[in-house]
Amino acid sequence: HSSSFSSLFAKENLNHMSERQLNLYDRLINEPSNDWDIYYWATEAKPTPTEFENDVMAMLREFAKNKKKEQRLRQPDLEYLFEPSH
Repeated sequence: HSSSFSSLFAKENLNHMSERQLNLYDRLINEPSNDWDIYYWATEAKPTPTEFENDVMAMLREFAKNKKKEQRLRQPDLEYLFEPSH
């Protein structure tokens, strides 16, 4: 779900963001009508509006890509766990 997307991002990134970036992030999570918007922009399912196109949005996009990679990496492990033992 997308709200966990934002909070996961926050957990991993807020501590090394500048004050300016924190302000941008704050605006980003408070201004759009809903959190799914952020998720769609980050995953590039929808184009990001110009007013939200900044380095924080770029960080969110990178974050979304990495999360997708992590999920892909986890997939085989799960299949392996459920393989019948011989």
